[in-house]
Amino acid sequence: MKPDLDWDHVRTFLAAVRCGSFRQAAEKLGVNHGTVHRAISALETSLGTRVFDRTTSGLQLTQSGEALIEPAEEMETQANTITRKLSGLDLEPAGTVRLSLPPALSHGLLSDMLFEFSEQFPEISVRTISTNRVSDLQRLETDISLRVARNVDEDVLGRKLLTFVQAVYAAPGYLRKHEDLLATGGKGAHWIAWSELQDWVADSPFPNATVRHVLPEVSMQIEAAAKQLGLIKIPAFTGDADPRLVRVPDVPLQPGYPVWLLYHRDLRRVARVRAFVDFAIAYFSKNERLFTE
Repeated sequence: MKPDLDWDHVRTFLAAVRCGSFRQAAEKLGVNHGTVHRAISALETSLGTRVFDRTTSGLQLTQSGEALIEPAEEMETQANTITRKLSGLDLEPAGTVRLSLPPALSHGLLSDMLFEFSEQFPEISVRTISTNRVSDLQRLETDISLRVARNVDEDVLGRKLLTFVQAVYAAPGYLRKHEDLLATGGKGAHWIAWSELQDWVADSPFPNATVRHVLPEVSMQIEAAAKQLGLIKIPAFTGDADPRLVRVPDVPLQPGYPVWLLYHRDLRRVARVRAFVDFAIAYFSKNERLFTE
């Protein structure tokens, strides 16, 4: 008789399919490469068939592997539902809360939030994921997500906390080298951009400044601007927190994006999740001026 199918092996299979390699699946699951390899081998033994062909170019799903994806995802949905339902039985604000947020929010803001939260809830620890990728609340990749987005379409509980503003920053030494920024529209100066898309420059306060560097993370941009490499347009609450930078004088604030607090509806009665949700709502409300002025 073949051994019963182990959900943990199926979960590992799905991670390998989505990541494309055992090594990346191991990183996602927080285990070592050998653990993933053993789980897949055990799964294949249980099923009596191979689910992957290991090739020099990576993993290749077999016909059996292709057929396994749909029922495996159904198992995943059921397992996540069980986890959420049972997690809802927690009555004390204790344990771990998994929080995902973009780097722009984790720079400076996170440590201030955690200090206050830890003072109020010493039995709750926070495990963060700092990423611009949208974390999947349905698959329990995270308990709570602080997200910067125009709109939210998922079937989750959500609240728009506020809409932040952006400002243009530079190092004081850089401004001394470019005293006529406004008069020349930024001629001779440089922008540090978020991406290769640069249409925004023409509508910026300094349309004659050129893009010299493309740095996709706010911490990278702040470090570059502090070294007098150029101008940056970033959320005002991140720029104001760094003493090495100043707002470029006489430049109006720029529109930013809404900040959302999101979590799965099945977790709304979990004490530790409810504690963080209520705290975050109060924290952003109390500090709204940091984000909007």
